[in-house]
Amino acid sequence: MKLLFTSAKLSLVFFLLFIPLLVFSQDSYTVKGSVVDKDAGIPLEYATITFKDTAGNYDDQGGVTDFDGNFNVEVKEGTYNILVEYISFEPKTFKNKTVNSNTNLGKISLGISADNLNEVVVTAETTQVDVRLDKKIYNIGKDLTTQGATVSDALSNVPSVTVDIEGGISLRGNENVRILINGKPSAMAGFGDTNVFQQLPADAIERVEVITSPSARYDAEGSAGILNIILKKEKTLGFNGSVSANLGFPANSQISTNLNLRTDNYNIFTTIGNYYRKSPGNAFFDNDYNTGNFDRIIEDREYDRNYTGFNANVGMEYFLNDQSSITASIFTRFGDDKDVTSNNTSRFNNNSLDSRTFREQIEKEKDESYQASVNYINRFNDEGHELTADVQYSYDNEDKPTSIEENLTFPSSSLIARENIFEIETQNEFLIQADYVLPMGEAQFEAGYRGNFEEEITDYTLDTLDISTGNFNTDLTLSNKFTYTENVNAFYSQYGNKLGDFSFLLGLRLEHTQLKGEVETLLPENSLEDILGVDFDTNFNKNYLGLFPTVNLIYELQEDENITLGYNRRINRPRGWYINPFPSRSSRTNVFQGNPDLDPAFSNQFDLGYLRKWEKLTLTGSVYYQRETGSFERVQLDPDDSNVTADGIPIVRTIPINLATEERFGGEIGTIYNPADWLRLNASFNFFRSVTEGEFQDVDYGNENTSWFGRFSGKVTLPGQIDWQTNTFYRGPRQSAQTETEGIFSMNLAFSKEVIPDNLTASFNISDVFNSRKRNSLTVTDNVTTDSEFQWRERQFTVSLIYRFNQPNKKGRNESSNSDFEGDDGF
Repeated sequence: MKLLFTSAKLSLVFFLLFIPLLVFSQDSYTVKGSVVDKDAGIPLEYATITFKDTAGNYDDQGGVTDFDGNFNVEVKEGTYNILVEYISFEPKTFKNKTVNSNTNLGKISLGISADNLNEVVVTAETTQVDVRLDKKIYNIGKDLTTQGATVSDALSNVPSVTVDIEGGISLRGNENVRILINGKPSAMAGFGDTNVFQQLPADAIERVEVITSPSARYDAEGSAGILNIILKKEKTLGFNGSVSANLGFPANSQISTNLNLRTDNYNIFTTIGNYYRKSPGNAFFDNDYNTGNFDRIIEDREYDRNYTGFNANVGMEYFLNDQSSITASIFTRFGDDKDVTSNNTSRFNNNSLDSRTFREQIEKEKDESYQASVNYINRFNDEGHELTADVQYSYDNEDKPTSIEENLTFPSSSLIARENIFEIETQNEFLIQADYVLPMGEAQFEAGYRGNFEEEITDYTLDTLDISTGNFNTDLTLSNKFTYTENVNAFYSQYGNKLGDFSFLLGLRLEHTQLKGEVETLLPENSLEDILGVDFDTNFNKNYLGLFPTVNLIYELQEDENITLGYNRRINRPRGWYINPFPSRSSRTNVFQGNPDLDPAFSNQFDLGYLRKWEKLTLTGSVYYQRETGSFERVQLDPDDSNVTADGIPIVRTIPINLATEERFGGEIGTIYNPADWLRLNASFNFFRSVTEGEFQDVDYGNENTSWFGRFSGKVTLPGQIDWQTNTFYRGPRQSAQTETEGIFSMNLAFSKEVIPDNLTASFNISDVFNSRKRNSLTVTDNVTTDSEFQWRERQFTVSLIYRFNQPNKKGRNESSNSDFEGDDGF
């Protein structure tokens, strides 16, 4: 990282560096402290500290900050005006400061200069990683493979994170990850799923925080850890922004804009986007049965998904004074989607085709989400003493009418069944939070409260056609209204300190969780057990009180090398669709059914990390261990004669259960190598193993699974200033108690060219070059064996244009900290 010092500035720096050697005497004392960015909180390397003697007896003395923003200067006894400076930032002066003993000035926060705000760009050229005590921060930067892509695509390039072919997000191979937006739960995540991330544009993200050892300040939710997605809010003075548009095949069109207007008194920011996408996919299921009317059934499915939507995030930050501000923002999203699933099913007996059916399911979804939030922050001083308060309300409504028709196509043609499903899902969520931070020299104390109150209502009605009369009748056995409530109240406190090369952060979080479920149906309660096939308590009210300690340690071996150790206790609460006891209708013979008897799972985990940086190479690694009790496992129940379709086909049901224990351990290693300005290489490897133990309905579901994934990224600047980036990813084979899944390989390619330097960029990318991102699995139970292949989205070609205005191409303050290690994918 190069800093734009003038020759005069360089001369002053070298002069100040050598002053302590020239003026050393027995009356000198040590003055130390640190300098950080007031807004971002990152250390500022090469900030200058100048001691000006008020009596005029000594020449100026001083020094510059190191890798971590720290300074340690020998100063002769006297009274000084101390000047702290950093390029493009407002200087700070401590007047008439007497130095007659060793002195610690603590943390000195510098704010960006108003005169230079319009000359600073906070978006870095490449994705960077900033290592903290409890997390790693990845600034997304100009990753070519995510131009015109979605948030899911951007997350799939973050080390430690995997996004499966259905959009499910895992951290170190563990799906139990808590996802936050701007540090809080959000309506953007809908009903705890991640489908929305396949629709929102990637260029709305400023950075992603990977928190594998969360401190007590964060939710205890998520046994794997936390992914905190921070959206953009420009800090450049004046009116500026960007407009992006893309066109792709299969259909992938989108236009979005990021606009910002900042003055000395307020900052208005907005992200607006409109999109239309087609996402064709396919699946194949080959079922061999030991019971039932058929010994083999093959399902061949085609998915035609159409997504149309609009999203907007508009906010304003008003600066009440130099220390405090209030920010209000509104997020809204409207979606009008249509999914068509075609299912050709062939049934065999004794290897001969018995019959063939065609089933078409048309699911429409009108989705509207709203989120309003207000944030207040009061910085009592520049040393980090502050109070923040947040209030947020989220509302999400999904109206999903579905029509299903199944016809016999061989040996004759006739109508088998026709169904209409009317499903409305509504979510209301209210959050209130307050956090207090009190610095005490090198130490810091924090305390706070968070209350999160959420209600999900699923109103489900199934009408089936009576073929004999031609009339639709409501199926009372499956029509229901299910209300799920989750209320969490939490208090926390934590204390951190630095003792020489050793730093620690100790915290304790107290959380009370209330989980409530209520089913409204026209059927008597005692008949639900027979209808649902499992003995469930469909109406429940459960309460859990728990303490969640956290310990994070870091030891600096030398300036560019450290070791970290973290411990924390976590909770994994079941989401609404894991609780809802009524089965899905994606297939008459393969259904998923929630389990209202699920309890939260609890885990204890340890993480040992290592970091070493050389001039052109950065190496990171960690090993981790986790033990979870009551862990979730999805199991496939054997069909029986009482659970069959109208035409005698056994129904295979999958439900989630609490297993006794799960132990997970693994390790990861990552490298960033930048041998030349035109070449950047990144690689990471993650190995993990899990051992589960537990029984359900007298069946032992104990299992051992070993798997791994690795990614590699290379970026080359070709002649003509054309950037070429290649990302590859491979996830190794894995297995659960009943299912073995083959490895998955995928490759993305991207090319980019600055058509108008610093203003207009054109790019072309191919997602899944070899169309190989498919999941092949084999599931075996006592009565059925299922061999399946599933592809969520086929290969994608996209052309993108991005136009930026009033954003001069100058190095920004995100590049000022050497805690950020360059590399397109972090590792």
